This record gives sequence, structure tokens and C-alpha cells, in this order.
Amino acid sequence: MTNAARLSAPLHSPVKLGESLGRIGSLEVRMARNFKEVKKAQRLRYEVFYEEMSAIADAQTQTTRRDADPFDAYCDHLLVVDHDTLKRNKLGRLKPEIVGTYRILRQEVADQHSGFYTASEYDVQKLIDANPGKRFMELGRSCVLKPYRNKKTVELLWHGIWSYVLRHKIDVMIGCASIEGTNPDALADQLSFLHHNARAPEQWRVRAVEDRYVEMNRLPADKINAKEALRALPPLVKGYLRLGAFIGDGAVVDQQFGTTDVLIIMPVSELNARYVNYYGADASRYAS
Repeated sequence: MTNAARLSAPLHSPVKLGESLGRIGSLEVRMARNFKEVKKAQRLRYEVFYEEMSAIADAQTQTTRRDADPFDAYCDHLLVVDHDTLKRNKLGRLKPEIVGTYRILRQEVADQHSGFYTASEYDVQKLIDANPGKRFMELGRSCVLKPYRNKKTVELLWHGIWSYVLRHKIDVMIGCASIEGTNPDALADQLSFLHHNARAPEQWRVRAVEDRYVEMNRLPADKINAKEALRALPPLVKGYLRLGAFIGDGAVVDQQFGTTDVLIIMPVSELNARYVNYYGADASRYAS
């Protein structure tokens, strides 16, 4: 049986709750089955954002030890679970541990609720209005448990995203990516490197909202050590760049999460053909 023949569902069929999208060894990428699993993903996010990184928790977040907001209720949640690491739930049943997650919000769902989360930082509506025939999707709240931050886990997450994109006929992916730290001057090399080397062309350019706009063009191109700047960028941002992502105009400082955010814009038509071929035009590489 070929890889393509092992796909769990035809490409035209939307991704379902709990559906498995791929597997490597003990690791499986699938959609969250229910809100109990979403809560587990929120606990993972809390562990990474608040305990490991420098996000500042409000009273409710401290009490629940979950990173949660109203968007979680209507987003889809992509999970990587490890079937070799089992944890007992409140009923005493052993369940595989959730070790990675991504939050996904499709444009038609966003339109029915409060829009995209990204709109609080970037004027994404202008881009959407300029592309009325295209289907947009937002990626956010990406995190992986520290021992699992390796090629295998990241590849599974991207395999799941690519499957989702194909099945829902998505044309453009957007989302904020974070660089740790809230002092733009201390991040001048990284921000300037992105400005000079990855800024979106005019037709895809999105500007940070005026009251939060931080200039990224902090150093001239010939004053940047490109090798060092690229090395300093977070792995997630580097991964987006390898896929062929563009960067929006202006950064945004997020004091709550202790980060400086940049906007990622990934038109599916502009994605690096090498990576599309790697995961398969039918997302069959790691199909379950």
C-alpha cells in the first residue's frame, strides 16, 4: 500500500475532532478530542510560557495553572501525544501525555466570533479584505515540552498543519511569532535581519497597529552580522523562514508574555517547494 493510499480521509474532507493525522514511532499528531484535552494543552502552555519562560500570570491563571483565553473555546487544537509516556487521569485511566500543541483558527470561524487573535497586534483585516477569494487561517500558541523539542516533534506538528491546510483548502496562514525579551534595542540584530531579509512584499504586507508599532529597521543591512542574527532567532521563527514565510511591518512588544512579536504571513502558493514535497502534496509522509 502506498503512503497516499494510507491517508485516513480524503483530501476534500474537513479535519474532525480527535482525528489522527500522522505518527512517528510513539508520537502521534491529532486533533484534540474534547475540552478535557484542550485543558491539558492549556496546562502545557502554562508550563512553557509561565514556568519556563517569563509570561506574567494573572490571579486566575495562577490558580488554574492553565494558559487560557476566550479564543480556546472555538479554535481547533492540534496535539502531539506520546503513547510511551502515560499519565493517569482523575478516573485512574492511563492516557498518553500531550507534549506539543498548536492552536488553529479558520477565517470562517473567526468571522462568527471575535475575529483573529492576531488583530490585536496587526491590521490583518486589510490583508483579508484585499484577498476576498482566499481562505485565511491563524496559527498560534505553539509550544512543545522541553524534552520533546527535536526534529521529530516539530515535523509531526508541521505534518498535522499541512494536512489541515490541504483538507480545509487554506490559502494563507498568519500568526504572531515571539522573540523572548521586551527591549527592542537588545533585539536590534534579529529585528533588523528580519526587516532586511524577510519583509513581506507589498501585496502581502501587514502593519502593526499604530499604538503598538515598534520599528524593526534598527540597523542598516551592512551593520548586521547575519549569521549571528539568524542563529539568535527562535527555532520557530527560523522554521517559518525555511518554509518561505514573510514577516510583517513592525514588531509588537507583549509585556504579559515577556516577548517581542513579529507577524508571520505564509501564502500557501509561496511555500518552499522543497518542504511541500517533503511532507507530500497529499500530506502522506507520516499518515497514520
